[in-house]
Amino acid sequence: MFNLRTVMFAFVVLALLLLAGRYVKHQSRWCQRLYLPASIVAGVLALLLGPEVLGAIVTAIAGEEAFLAGGLFSPEIRTVWSQAPGVFINIVFAALFLGETIPAPADIWRKAAPQVVFGQTLAWGQYVVGSLATILILMPLFDVNPIAAALIEIGFEGGHGTAGGMVETLADLGFEDGGDLAIGLATVGIVSGIICGTALADWGRRKNHVAMVSRDVTEPDEIPDLNVLAETPEIRQQRAQLLRNLLIDPLSINFAIVGAAIAVGWVILEALKWIEAVTWGQTGFAVFPYVPLFPLALIGGIVVQSILNRLGLGALVIRPMVHNIAGVALDVVIIAAIASISLRVIGGNLGVFLILSVVGILWNVLIFLWWAPRIFPTYWFEKGIGDMGQSMGVTATGILLMRMVDPDNHTGAFEGFAYKQLFFEPIVGGGIFTAAAPVLIANLGIGSVLALTSGLLLFWIVLGYVLIRQERRRPSPSEA
Repeated sequence: MFNLRTVMFAFVVLALLLLAGRYVKHQSRWCQRLYLPASIVAGVLALLLGPEVLGAIVTAIAGEEAFLAGGLFSPEIRTVWSQAPGVFINIVFAALFLGETIPAPADIWRKAAPQVVFGQTLAWGQYVVGSLATILILMPLFDVNPIAAALIEIGFEGGHGTAGGMVETLADLGFEDGGDLAIGLATVGIVSGIICGTALADWGRRKNHVAMVSRDVTEPDEIPDLNVLAETPEIRQQRAQLLRNLLIDPLSINFAIVGAAIAVGWVILEALKWIEAVTWGQTGFAVFPYVPLFPLALIGGIVVQSILNRLGLGALVIRPMVHNIAGVALDVVIIAAIASISLRVIGGNLGVFLILSVVGILWNVLIFLWWAPRIFPTYWFEKGIGDMGQSMGVTATGILLMRMVDPDNHTGAFEGFAYKQLFFEPIVGGGIFTAAAPVLIANLGIGSVLALTSGLLLFWIVLGYVLIRQERRRPSPSEA
């Protein structure tokens, strides 16, 4: 058990690690070429200085009683870190759509239908190939838990934040090694996403698939916010008046709004648990007791933003400030999650880990090369590479790859990518289905989930071909 003082020191150490990670990134050309976030570098530093690497080396040389045999960090600090991802990921998801203007679904579909179809195809396919690999290879050879079928989507599409937030759920379902494998896959995903994306961008230029002349992208920090609707002077004036009337600091009110979004998400989750308990839950089939809070916190953020807009208080949400709050929380999630990885677990499941990594990478790259040229009527490379990058790493990876091939957004890829998130994030990539998939596999079996996800994958591919046919029938501007 730890006290609040231990918690404070644990986060002080995290802050120092983040500074160290930024310094290492600045000094390392390798880290810069891979565009690795400082939080990932800091997490790797924490892992190296912990019991898994430094502690193991000292123990092997000087014995278990030697100084630093347990690594540089105390067990209490490591305990805080191990619990931090599951808590702070709620802040990240609650803030995701706060400050955003949510268009009507029909508007989103009209502006970004091919992007939605492409993103959904990538996501559902990760479940399909993960399930097939688990059934045909991993279970016969390694006797792995069937929930391994969900790890590609959790680690690749969800990223470090989702993987860290799912650790407790996976453990509750009896897959103790799943959390470490998911976080490891998230690391593989982001590195391979940048490497594969950069290689594909070079290939696309040589083959004249890239329409725009690109310039160098030096820092992922330069990536613009996904919010495509800029603030107006009227909104800023309204906010200033509201803050004067409320006599509250802007940071405080925005932090409180994030907290309200989490609270609404918690109420929704508890309501779903109660509904399940009095209906189908009486048969013994239970899903929501295992679903973590963070996907519902995302829904809570949308609800809170809608309520604020209806009350005329939407201007209180400062999108850059909410983005910064979520950014700090995500840094905590990533550093703590990587620092808590058990290399022994990954080593003991190395075959499973490598097979899932290869299968996930191949699926994303091959679908990009096959499906993107067909589903996008124009600028397929620029519009598709962002989704491929997101499906292997994080949203920032996708935007980074888009900037490599279309730095000035001449193709409109950024808008389509942004609109797609509104159909995408609440469901997969850390959404409701991402959280529910391990529970469904545990309760219904991997075969049922494979059938479900295969059906959804087929649905999106067929819908894509419907869009392609409609586009071909549409008269060109010269014919109109």
